[in-house]
Amino acid sequence: MATDKKILVKGLTRLGWALPMFVMGPVIIHSSFKNQGHPFYVPILGVGIIICISAMVFMFLGIKTIMKSLFEGDKNEHQ
Repeated sequence: MATDKKILVKGLTRLGWALPMFVMGPVIIHSSFKNQGHPFYVPILGVGIIICISAMVFMFLGIKTIMKSLFEGDKNEHQ
């Protein structure tokens, strides 16, 4: 049971990292589009897109880890 809690906390931590990225990414992309004439337009847009993709990956991994802690922990107890 203790390892299941550790896995659950790991999943929640990943979700905690994803939440600010879901806010930061679109803000950076919006800021980039407002300053299209600036020389750093493309790099800032790239950073925003990378942050958005990272947020989606962290969300997926977090949910997958939480599901693993909830459902795969029962297999060890019944054997």
